Amino acid sequence: MLDRITHTLRAAEAWLDRKGRGAWIAAMILGFVVVWPIGLAILAYMIWSNRMSCSTSKWHRSGAHRFAPTGNVAFDEYRAETIRRLEEEQGAFQGFMDRLRRAKDQAEFDQFMADRRRGPGDAEPAA
Repeated sequence: MLDRITHTLRAAEAWLDRKGRGAWIAAMILGFVVVWPIGLAILAYMIWSNRMSCSTSKWHRSGAHRFAPTGNVAFDEYRAETIRRLEEEQGAFQGFMDRLRRAKDQAEFDQFMADRRRGPGDAEPAA
């Protein structure tokens, strides 16, 4: 469920980026009109992500300049290997966090089922 929401938000972000700054401003205004915290959240995100900056270069905003070749083959290979290793570590960490969430969810569900089996009048006293 969370993955679906994240995917939808990223797709909306990409769509707004393709449409330009005007689309972001229109989304923010619409957010304020519909439910003001949504507009405020969009405004905060626009400021945080530098979408309100004066730079008109999409190349600059996309961060593509960070991975441009430097001309030094040894450094470029080192950087590529380091990025690959960090992406693997990120994937492993995400898997670890997913397992932790599942374990927590399972423990909460087990607690719910145990409480339910005890019945409403058999609840344990609060400490």
